[in-house]
Amino acid sequence: MALRLPQAPNAGLFKQGYQSINNADGAVQRNIQACREITKMVQTSVGPCGRNKIIVNHLGKVFITNDAATMLHELDVVHPAVKLLIMASEQQELEIGDGTNFVLVFAGELLNLSEKLLVLGLKPTEIIQGYHLANKFALETLEKLSIEKVEDFYSIEELNKIIKPVLSSKQYGSEDFLSSLVSEAILNVIPPKNPKAFNVDSVRVVKIMGSSLESSQVIKGMVFPNEPEGHVKNISNAKVVVFTSPFDISQTETKGTVLLHNAKEMLDFSKGEESQLDQIVKEIHDSGVRVVVAGSGVGELAQHYLDRYGILTLKVPSKFDLRRISRVCGATPLPRLGAPMPEEMGSIDVVETKEIGGDRVTVFRQENDSTRTSTIVIRGATKNNLDDIERAIDDGVASVKGLIKDNRLLPGAGAVEIELVKRILQYGERTPGLLQLAIKQFGNAFEVIPRILAETAGLDPSQVLPNVYAKHTDDGEGLKFGVDIDNNDDTYVKDVTKEGIYDLYASKKFAINAATEVVNTILSVDQIIMAKRAGGPQVPQQPRPGNWDIED
Repeated sequence: MALRLPQAPNAGLFKQGYQSINNADGAVQRNIQACREITKMVQTSVGPCGRNKIIVNHLGKVFITNDAATMLHELDVVHPAVKLLIMASEQQELEIGDGTNFVLVFAGELLNLSEKLLVLGLKPTEIIQGYHLANKFALETLEKLSIEKVEDFYSIEELNKIIKPVLSSKQYGSEDFLSSLVSEAILNVIPPKNPKAFNVDSVRVVKIMGSSLESSQVIKGMVFPNEPEGHVKNISNAKVVVFTSPFDISQTETKGTVLLHNAKEMLDFSKGEESQLDQIVKEIHDSGVRVVVAGSGVGELAQHYLDRYGILTLKVPSKFDLRRISRVCGATPLPRLGAPMPEEMGSIDVVETKEIGGDRVTVFRQENDSTRTSTIVIRGATKNNLDDIERAIDDGVASVKGLIKDNRLLPGAGAVEIELVKRILQYGERTPGLLQLAIKQFGNAFEVIPRILAETAGLDPSQVLPNVYAKHTDDGEGLKFGVDIDNNDDTYVKDVTKEGIYDLYASKKFAINAATEVVNTILSVDQIIMAKRAGGPQVPQQPRPGNWDIED
């Protein structure tokens, strides 16, 4: 009788190259370990003193940032459990625009503490149930912890209550100047009677190298980083037409051969095209239009006639910018060349060419009180610095969109997290059975935020956290005390309402919910089955050897 060798499990079930990790092999622990790695990486970037990371993506582009959303977007993560975490963080970015780091750090801490519960002998199902109960209680408690409401969306002081803390977490030290720019830009575009119609896309950012951040400014309208094509550079109170197509003679799809018999035929050869183009530009001029925006290139001959009739011409290659300029001017983008109908034209108060630094820019500006688009022109010494300021401004503008949806504010600087730790632990004590262990660990997870704020500021968490806990008494008065990273006194605790440090209620609520859901999803996984990756062996490309006569 032949000896039968035992085969690997599922050997006949899947194609060769499959990997399978089940619960007996520690699938849950491996997932937790992978998630711990990514959260370790981003948690040092939390808060105003958060450290920057240098990310070099697969194209070799360098990013220097402390923004978690940018880091994760540029990293090529392959682990399926970590991908779930990243998806939750991306959802936070899409929905609120800020708080991506909180989702990752809080979810990572929940997974860390759940590993301790697994070692104690709890089943993943019991941990999930406990986390679910604790999450429900935390969201109910969060509603009661709101200490401030923004009533007037047309006041710079009120808007700065949320814009300033968001910007200080990204650009600590420049938050006063940047928040005044952002709030001015938002007040230019927020609809007078219906603030809920505010669109994040209405605030644009143009980066121009040179000078310093203090030279940045807000312009009502749009700024394009190129100058007009022809001789006309400035114009005011003009009608505008926007073409999505290039402004040129249409080319035929097939090539042809033309036989010229004499010199007269040669002279008359291009006159037909010239007269046709002259007619088109004359019709546009007669309709009252003095500004033409072309979606692509502008032909040399067309430019000659546009200059002759005194029409300012701007080339805008981006279709998104074409839509925005149509919104600023109130014009309809036209796919055909020719004179526009009166309802298809737009109007602009001022079009001017300015020199900012060494760059020539074209400004489309509306002089009235409310404009459809506002542009922040930011200046700086390096490209990476400008990119990071742009990301901070985007977060500040997005936070106002969240504020308009729900105007409640929570105390910042870790104050609300310390209060949640205290209240969830009390709730855990009142819950019978094994679930209380998971509920208490859920509460303890919130401590990670004030702890990291203290660590990144160079303070000792074992000294700072007990002082903050001591202030949070049962009468609710201590709710407004958080971590003082500026070390104003020896206790490292401050009243956040006096400093104006708030967290957006909508952002915190969505982040806690997203983090809990993704943690419960990861804990509920008991097996990972991975197919063999498509294509050849995934090896890094070696540099090709040089020519034979190149020196070693």
